[in-house]
Amino acid sequence: MDAISVIRADITALEVDAIVNAANSTLLGGGGVDGAIHRAAGPGLLAECRSLGGCPTGEARITGGHDLPARHVIHTVGPVWRGGTNGEAALLESCYRNALRLAAENACRTIAIPAISTGIYGFPADRAATIAASTIAEMVAEHAVIEVVYLVAFDQGTEAHLKKAVAGL
Repeated sequence: MDAISVIRADITALEVDAIVNAANSTLLGGGGVDGAIHRAAGPGLLAECRSLGGCPTGEARITGGHDLPARHVIHTVGPVWRGGTNGEAALLESCYRNALRLAAENACRTIAIPAISTGIYGFPADRAATIAASTIAEMVAEHAVIEVVYLVAFDQGTEAHLKKAVAGL
């Protein structure tokens, strides 16, 4: 699918309308991509996130991009992997769906999304990639404003899983 592109990059350096943050429920920063986004965006992002009062797993919130090249940051809280029998797949799908719905509502044409929940939250990367690709494809088809979604991998293994999932669409 031409509207979905897999790249290996530093998500904080991408010039897109919105980047998606794999956040924790406080939205106040953390490790991994969340920490990197907060560091790159500067203190204004933390101040804006404080005003939001957090975000439940599977939902999403939008803020300004602050010192990032992206106009917006869409924060979504992925599920912690607990063996796959606790609704993790549905929650992960909800992350992508809600993030892209917010992107469309805010006229974002280009969006960069990391592999949500595959880091410290332990979601198996191959399963997560399949959920990401299929949900993104559905949302792109539903929202004409979305032109390109970049699935951003931090490492070679994640990139391979994402490319395989997108090729299977």
